[in-house]
Amino acid sequence: MNLASLQIANAQSALAAQKPETSKDIDAAARDFEAVFISQMFEQMFADVKTDGPMGGGSGERIFRSLMVQEIGRQMADQGGMGLAANVKRELLELQEHGHK
Repeated sequence: MNLASLQIANAQSALAAQKPETSKDIDAAARDFEAVFISQMFEQMFADVKTDGPMGGGSGERIFRSLMVQEIGRQMADQGGMGLAANVKRELLELQEHGHK
């Protein structure tokens, strides 16, 4: 299981474990989902970028890049993202109102 799969599984289990009851909780869950989605997009974009040079490469580079991509995703989602959070929020509110089908 790679890091991307683990992040998605963690986000899904966190959403499933919590039943957001307030609009603030639902906003946070939708924004978190969008942050993970954006991070996964950037992870794919950076996958083929070479890290040559005197201090490039290695496990430290992989760890730093992973953390950097997560933070980029979080910041983009916090600043409005791509509009995915609004759709996720709408669906979560609908599920909460009508129950799980």
